[in-house]
Amino acid sequence: MTDSLAAEVRRLRTEEQLSVRQIQARTGIGKDRARAMLRGVPPPAWTRRPNAKDELRDQAERLRLGGLSIPVIAERLGISRSTAYLWLRHLPLDANSAAALVRRRAHSKAMTDARWSAHREARDAARQETIEAAAAWVKQLRYRELIAVGAAIYWAEGAKAKPWRPNDCRVRFVNSDPMLIGLFLRFAGAMGVDKRTLRYRVSIHESADPAAAACWWAEQVGVSVDEFQPTALKRHNPGTNRHNTGIDYRGCLVVEVLKSTRLYWKIEGIMKGMSDGVAADER
Repeated sequence: MTDSLAAEVRRLRTEEQLSVRQIQARTGIGKDRARAMLRGVPPPAWTRRPNAKDELRDQAERLRLGGLSIPVIAERLGISRSTAYLWLRHLPLDANSAAALVRRRAHSKAMTDARWSAHREARDAARQETIEAAAAWVKQLRYRELIAVGAAIYWAEGAKAKPWRPNDCRVRFVNSDPMLIGLFLRFAGAMGVDKRTLRYRVSIHESADPAAAACWWAEQVGVSVDEFQPTALKRHNPGTNRHNTGIDYRGCLVVEVLKSTRLYWKIEGIMKGMSDGVAADER
């Protein structure tokens, strides 16, 4: 019975070109049993669903042959870049297509700039107006405010004692932002730090211009570059992804206060007082 049923199921599949569901209806057997009996028998062509991605892949190949890059094709077709790469890695751009791609990108940038230039100008003007208004509102920090803000930026950006060296309480501030450097120096002056106890050092990648950076930082803090300690050079990694590699990259300035343990304790106490006040307000 089973052999004859299997033979009938296969006949319905091969001769009458029925689908599994139609075979189930004709014979009364379950889907799993029907599939088991049809193992190795290809389905009729009419039951095969077209692969939607086949047409998409053909379209991607046509775009690639037209000179478009993989990221552009992925965005245009709404597919991931990894999928586009797998589909198109056998179709590298030739020299002419690469040149055309460069021209298209330049044209696209020009069109974008023309479209959004007015918006960008308005945005930049609004930004500058907001900055000037906020600066005018703050005006001059009072002593208590300067002390609180200065301690906070030091605690966020400066060197701090570590659990494995709890008594290393040197005040050393490192930053690449001249505004924060200037604010820290104002804070140090308000805390009674003698300028003669300040030491400056530039920390910068060796691929930059250390001498020019030292001169620039010396001008920012108002001292002679001769007072700077030897520059600390960072090893350059040719494969770096960092963006601070242009002519405006001037590294970080390290400001250290000599014999500053007690000053560090005071900063620690100021931060403790402010955090205790926040905790009290929350209660």
